[in-house]
Amino acid sequence: MRRGLRFVPVALLLAVLLELAVFVGVGRAVGFGAAVLLVFAASLLGLVLLRREGMRAWRGFRDAARAGQPPGRQVTDGLVGLAGALLLAVPGLVSGLVGLLLMVPPLRRLARSGVQRTAERRVSSMVAGDLFGPRTVRVRQGAPQPPPRPEQPVVVDGGRAIEGEIVEPGRN
Repeated sequence: MRRGLRFVPVALLLAVLLELAVFVGVGRAVGFGAAVLLVFAASLLGLVLLRREGMRAWRGFRDAARAGQPPGRQVTDGLVGLAGALLLAVPGLVSGLVGLLLMVPPLRRLARSGVQRTAERRVSSMVAGDLFGPRTVRVRQGAPQPPPRPEQPVVVDGGRAIEGEIVEPGRN
């Protein structure tokens, strides 16, 4: 089991408690009926957006594949849109607000770049290149660095390998 997955049940419990606390607070402020109506309207909007975002994600992926372009940008944008719509569809005011924020274009781009960076870190550079296209690399000017030491055995004395250990001065 992955290390971070053991916190999922605790996080879900805290999310449910937060949703309940916010619902009670909003219910006291605007009335119970209005709070229920707000949750219902957000869920209905989420269901409508879920279908729209799913179709949009599929079309973007299909168009990128047909054009021979890397589909990663369209896939991550679709995933963020689907996550936002799903959070809206789940009954709750906090999840609805987070889902609605993921639908706002500047925040959606920010979330998409975060998902892309995470995906690039978790897959090989070759797969990341296939998904997202060539990477942009920052080059810093500075003093040249010495080349790394080879890890191969030192060959001396007519091509014969000498067994032993390399000890750097000052290290034991």
